[in-house]
Amino acid sequence: MDWIAVALKEDVPPGIVIPSRIDDTELAIWCTPSGVYHAWSDRCPHRGMRLSHGFVRGETLACIYHGWQYNEAGTCDYIPAHPKLTPPDTICVPTYRCVEAGGVIWVSLGDTDQPPPDVGARKPVRSLPVLMSAANLAAHFGAGASTTVAVVSDYDALLAVQPCSETQCVVHALAAPEHDRKDVSRWLEEMRVMLEGAVK
Repeated sequence: MDWIAVALKEDVPPGIVIPSRIDDTELAIWCTPSGVYHAWSDRCPHRGMRLSHGFVRGETLACIYHGWQYNEAGTCDYIPAHPKLTPPDTICVPTYRCVEAGGVIWVSLGDTDQPPPDVGARKPVRSLPVLMSAANLAAHFGAGASTTVAVVSDYDALLAVQPCSETQCVVHALAAPEHDRKDVSRWLEEMRVMLEGAVK
């Protein structure tokens, strides 16, 4: 549980911010033009607007509501209504460790000295929501509490499981590179139908 997948790299290109969540923690995931990934609390300290509705300006993330800009450390460094003001360091967004590895964006909500999971030579295929808890999905494949599940299949698949709620998770799927992504995607859809049918 040190690292949890929140998106695939191809879904968060430089200059883009998206919403995500890990259980009860709502996140804004964004990437600077230089390719550095960030995971922040999805609320602006000013008025509570979702930062995932904001936009990337250079190496900063700006809130869409009043345009307050936050640097890569999560500290506010510019307020458009008061351009000459140097904001106090106390105006900051809670930030979390975030890295890209193996084509997957990983977030750690706590301190860890462990590297992100090794996905081997597999390549990202797609992400898909599943109406099943992450714990139940992992247990289905005999993975215990792990959020990274290797699935024995014709595609050498690996599922990086993102817990979202007691009834839903998101699966970020990777497969051996020699397989056609469309074939793997169809298999994933069949797997989702099977898993969700098992819950009913």
